[in-house]
Amino acid sequence: MQGQRNLQSLTDQIMSELTPVVGAQHGAFYLTVNDGKRPSLVLTSTYAFRRRKNFQNRFELGEGLVGQCALERKTIVATDVPDGYVEVVSGLGHAPPRCIAVLPVLFEGQVRGVIELASFHEFTEIELSFLEQLMLNIGTAINIIGSSMRTEELLEQLQNSNAEMEKRNREI
Repeated sequence: MQGQRNLQSLTDQIMSELTPVVGAQHGAFYLTVNDGKRPSLVLTSTYAFRRRKNFQNRFELGEGLVGQCALERKTIVATDVPDGYVEVVSGLGHAPPRCIAVLPVLFEGQVRGVIELASFHEFTEIELSFLEQLMLNIGTAINIIGSSMRTEELLEQLQNSNAEMEKRNREI
C-alpha cells in the first residue's frame, strides 16, 4: 500500500491483491463519504465484478450487509449464500459463491470503508483473523492518503494566495 497517492489507486490495488490471497473470487470496496448529510458508503473498486440490474453502489449506515457492517463496526460472515444472490462468472461458466465476508475498514474507531468478499469456500478462522488485522492497516493507509490530499489542497491554496498577493503588490 506504500507509495499510493490517491484513494482510487489504493483501493484498486487492495482489491486486485487481497481478493486472490484469501481465495475469494469476487470483491467490492466501499469508501465512506460524508457529503454534508449522514455518512454513506460508495462503491469505489471491485474484483471480478459484473454489474447487474437493480444493483446498489451506495449504502447508508445500517442499509444492507455493507451498511450494517459499517454501523456495527463488526465483521459479518454469511455462509450458504442462496442461488441467484450473486454469481462468479468466468469464460468457462458461472456459479454462486458459498460464503460472503463483509469487513469494516477502521481508523481510530471511525469507519473509513467496507470490503466485501465472496468465495466458493467458507473463510477459515485464520483468513478472517488476517483480514480483520489487515483492515486496520488499510484504515491507516486511507487516513494517510486523505491527510496528504488535504495538505496538498492547502498548499495549492496557499500558493494561489501568495501569487495573488504578489500580483497586487506589483500593481501598487
